[in-house]
Amino acid sequence: MINLFILLGIPGPWQVILIVLVVLLLFGGRKIPELMKGLGQGMKEFKKATKEDKGEPEEKKEIEKE
Repeated sequence: MINLFILLGIPGPWQVILIVLVVLLLFGGRKIPELMKGLGQGMKEFKKATKEDKGEPEEKKEIEKE
């Protein structure tokens, strides 16, 4: 993974500005907050699902002990 960063290089400030401008042109200023809101909700659901998955084996062990 580190070799990939060395090979491709870490994007500088001009590259980041260019990427932001392209995103603004593609999606428009009004659509970006909606996209970020959806991304945040997706991350929240993913974290919730991973926490639930970690809790299930403990619950199964408690049921098996009874």
